[in-house]
Amino acid sequence: MTKLLFLVADGMGDWPVAELGGRTPLEAAPTPNMDALARRCVAGTARTVPQGMAPGSDVANMSLMGFDPAAHHTGRGPIEAAAQGLELDPDDLVWRLNLVRVAGHGPGDAMLDYSSGHIDTGRSTPLVEDLQAHLGDAVFSFVPGIQYRHLLVQRGGARAPEAALDIRPPHDITGQPQGPDLERFASSPRLAELRRAAARRLEAPANTTQANAIWPWGQGRPLLLPAFRQTFGLRGAVVSAVDLVRGLGRASGMEVAEVPGATGLLDTNYQGKVDAALEFLARGGDFVFLHVEAPDECGHSGVTADKVEAVRRFDERIVGPVVRALQGEDAALLLTCDHFTPLARRTHTPDPVPFLLHHPRLADHALPAFSEAGAAATGLTLERGHDLLPHVLERLRG
Repeated sequence: MTKLLFLVADGMGDWPVAELGGRTPLEAAPTPNMDALARRCVAGTARTVPQGMAPGSDVANMSLMGFDPAAHHTGRGPIEAAAQGLELDPDDLVWRLNLVRVAGHGPGDAMLDYSSGHIDTGRSTPLVEDLQAHLGDAVFSFVPGIQYRHLLVQRGGARAPEAALDIRPPHDITGQPQGPDLERFASSPRLAELRRAAARRLEAPANTTQANAIWPWGQGRPLLLPAFRQTFGLRGAVVSAVDLVRGLGRASGMEVAEVPGATGLLDTNYQGKVDAALEFLARGGDFVFLHVEAPDECGHSGVTADKVEAVRRFDERIVGPVVRALQGEDAALLLTCDHFTPLARRTHTPDPVPFLLHHPRLADHALPAFSEAGAAATGLTLERGHDLLPHVLERLRG
């Protein structure tokens, strides 16, 4: 059976940037390994975000793994809860909880940083544990996660009014007033009071981080996904630093690799991710979903040079080593991103994403380089992103 490595550069897709002479970061970055694969490949685009759904990594990566978000998605929080293996009741409501930095706590005060300066886990965990010790009760529980990404579990909350609150992701409102969301929080007196009490705890002199507020969002019932192996006939694994991607893998029964030093940032342990993927295949695995978060984080920051560098490192430190390691093996590579994170917007957009499938037997397209425009020009478009994996498997088995 042909082995399949799915290499995902989160948020890599972008729009032409004036600072780059009208090129996208993918076009501007040196990517000799991806470009070599593009010269003999199957390339096209896939719409990973269904119409009417928010263009988040939760929805988009669920699509890439072959599951229809319209049928299975319940919220971002539940996916990250799956990553931690939390025991939940069917009527619990799970919120994603960011530690954020805000200019103040009034409606006119801006969201300054959705990540509290990319707070590290060693400094964020004690803050969340303190919130649980002083504010946790029979309804609300604070659960530590990774870096700025944590969870808030509301027992029985799926039947409560809070389940319907439409709170914007904090990375979507950087530099904008919090007013619309504070108004929605205020519709739940107990959630509003929890946020006020958390802000008071975070004002303590012992907190030397940038975090001065909590931001619950992305709430939903516990996640249930079909078994990946039974659905696709593949023994699969996920390699990622990001809880939501790990959660999708765990919820679908895939193996989830532990990679020391995997940060989700530019300084992530690229070699460790490659080694984990290859080791799983050597043990008889069929499919690896190897995910790199750095391009998305750089897109959110709005720093052009950083995003170009993130794409360059993905090509040099992920794609290159994988290609060399699998030389002569019956293996296929599928390269893509989950969604666009345009530097001009500093948040996600639902543009169809470019993809490139490479295997010695497949030579539908010959592109000079892998890019958004080049993939779109082939005319191969999958309007349902969750059809991409079945389409690839059909081509490989055909």
